[in-house]
Amino acid sequence: MNTHMNVIKQKMVTVEQDVITSWDYRSVLIENLRKAVPFDGACCTAVDPQTLLSTGAITEEGIEAIHHSLFEYEYLHEDFNHYEQLVKAVDSVATLSGATEGHLERSPRYRNVLQPAGFKDEMRAALMYQGACWGYLTLFRYYDGPLFNEDERKFISSLVPSIAFNLRKRSLALPIEKSLFREVESGILVLSDQFITLSSNAAANYWVNLLQKWECIESHTLPRPIRAVCSRALSNTDAAKEPAFMAKVCIRIPDGPFLTIQASQLKGASANVQLAVWFEPSKPSDTLPLISEAYGLSEREKQILAGIVGGFSTRELALSLHITAYTVQDHLKSIFSKTGVTSRRELIWHLFSRFNKTPIF
Repeated sequence: MNTHMNVIKQKMVTVEQDVITSWDYRSVLIENLRKAVPFDGACCTAVDPQTLLSTGAITEEGIEAIHHSLFEYEYLHEDFNHYEQLVKAVDSVATLSGATEGHLERSPRYRNVLQPAGFKDEMRAALMYQGACWGYLTLFRYYDGPLFNEDERKFISSLVPSIAFNLRKRSLALPIEKSLFREVESGILVLSDQFITLSSNAAANYWVNLLQKWECIESHTLPRPIRAVCSRALSNTDAAKEPAFMAKVCIRIPDGPFLTIQASQLKGASANVQLAVWFEPSKPSDTLPLISEAYGLSEREKQILAGIVGGFSTRELALSLHITAYTVQDHLKSIFSKTGVTSRRELIWHLFSRFNKTPIF
């Protein structure tokens, strides 16, 4: 790694402390990465670590035009460097030129999406921290530019834990207790298999509008979390086979609740496939893993908390976890200390009442 790259890397560490929101952090990240590793287009996506689906993306203008096609090739076609492959890899950063051994035309994504748009090489990073994926980073170069080299790939790889940590921290930021909220019914949206809106209720329109504002995208652009769950739903074509991941995403709305978006295929008399998308405030089972991360609970404390949410008594927790009741009480004291409460009832209220209503805007 050269001196210039090291300077940029150190600068990024100091910048991380000054930006608050995930959106701002990713914008600054792309700006600084470009100074060390030149590229012509970028996309940085935050993801739900439980399902690996997008919770929102920053996509530069040159990539926006092909973003829908990138989703299609990620979920519906065999290709090199799928993100779910990179999540499982020893090194979660790879270039398309490296994966194809310099023969880019071996990639359907290159032939049908990147090359027609004027792009050549692509570098992808699954942003991993402590075994969980918190985002995806993709960098692109135009056809007349050089391929990404190994030093550039190693530089991005060296930044992955730091970037993922920062995405995790901002994804799990707890909402302000005094935020204003209002009740909204579950939203229902029906799309064609080409993601064209066929029908929706008022609540679905509300959520779509909120997500568009959050991602700073135009009203005719389908928010990435919706596109992600729909793409995953379309990829689940074998009814007899259980999908590896659910077509569901849990999103922390800035200064608001957790929102769950889920999609499923609809099939009727017509041969045309439709997609049902529903939006609802997240249930404890959806938010518990993320909230546990937000408070820095240990693995055993997460197990205790899950049991409390499930209504287990101290004795039942001790029996199920094969520990003593005294040990359960010790873990409870630690959980109370980390979350700032003094009782089980207060803990349940504190954890979930702050996430179950929707923000007024």
